[in-house]
Amino acid sequence: MSGRAQLMWDEAVTEYDFGPGHPMDPVRLTLTRKLIGALGLDREVHAVAARPAGESTLRLVHRADYIEAVKAASADPGAADTSYGLGTLDDPAFRGMHEVSALIAGQSVAAAEAVWHGEALHAVNFAGGLHHAMPGAASGFCVYNDAALAIARLLELGAERVAYVDVDVHHGDGVQAAFWEDPRVLTISLHEHPRTLFPQTGWPQETGAGDAEGSAVNVALPAGTGDAGWLRAFHAVVPELLADFRPQVLVTQHGADTHFEDPLAHLAVSLDAQRAVQLACHDLAHTCAGGKWVALGGGGYAVVDVVPRSWTHLVGIAAGRPVEPETVIPQSWRQEVYARTRRVGPLRMTDGRWPVAWADWEAGYDPANRLDQSILATRRAVFPLRGLLA
Repeated sequence: MSGRAQLMWDEAVTEYDFGPGHPMDPVRLTLTRKLIGALGLDREVHAVAARPAGESTLRLVHRADYIEAVKAASADPGAADTSYGLGTLDDPAFRGMHEVSALIAGQSVAAAEAVWHGEALHAVNFAGGLHHAMPGAASGFCVYNDAALAIARLLELGAERVAYVDVDVHHGDGVQAAFWEDPRVLTISLHEHPRTLFPQTGWPQETGAGDAEGSAVNVALPAGTGDAGWLRAFHAVVPELLADFRPQVLVTQHGADTHFEDPLAHLAVSLDAQRAVQLACHDLAHTCAGGKWVALGGGGYAVVDVVPRSWTHLVGIAAGRPVEPETVIPQSWRQEVYARTRRVGPLRMTDGRWPVAWADWEAGYDPANRLDQSILATRRAVFPLRGLLA
């Protein structure tokens, strides 16, 4: 094993563009890649451009009729079939949509292959994490579900246990759906409560079906949850489940839309807490999965102030050279930000909240606290199904 981290990148992924005014502005990808370079992380990672996922790979998760519908909409956006979730406000059809969506999926699949085969210990595709796409429909800005495809490819290669941890503000519904009845995959999603946010799924009682009952885990966080609560919830659920499951590979999704500046959701998490969870995922990969870690991006719509910094931290952690929170951001990158967006970029790699304090679950449970109620609901729903104490 080389031990070196791989960064999956092809400039063409920035063509995943739903058009002017859409929240998922591809400038967030460009600015992330340039911040990685400006901070010198290029020297610490091996950048790789993978091929687009072919149809046989896409069919590991997606139905053939849906793939054909995406191809048709990609060739003629005006004829998109809305019954497949295409040509909607969330997922407008655009020319070349199939090709760039398959390219992003190919990066995540290649990341999984590299980690499985020992070509890299960690691999990052921050353009990926499109976790809402369903087997037969686009949803929530997601056309092909690269996260589910990466996991399906690991299973195809012989993996017997793959864990997926999703810390996007939105429920990782598409990945959960893909493996709802597959006990080889443990899906864990921490997200804003479905009462207040799309996709209105991810209740604690959603635990999987058949032989996979107890393999889907959902922590529904109250709107307004901040750093201390978010970290408390993560550490109250994720480490114990991963230690029990003993995955051969850990796949994580790091949507940056939990941030207090994100315009589409209602959590109040800082960049510093996001970095803390990234560090925790790295450590859990080593303690529970032999170090094999595939890290993906996801949502995030504060495209200048938050997303580039958050995912640059992720790349630094995967590369074994974490960026210190107080690091000053190079002026060259801030000039790039202004040239592309006419906005002023952030000055440092922190929101000024590092180190982040939080109370461990073992320190006690407050029955009047809504966050603690949410954590306990998840533990009671899932832990006994896995032979663990709630």
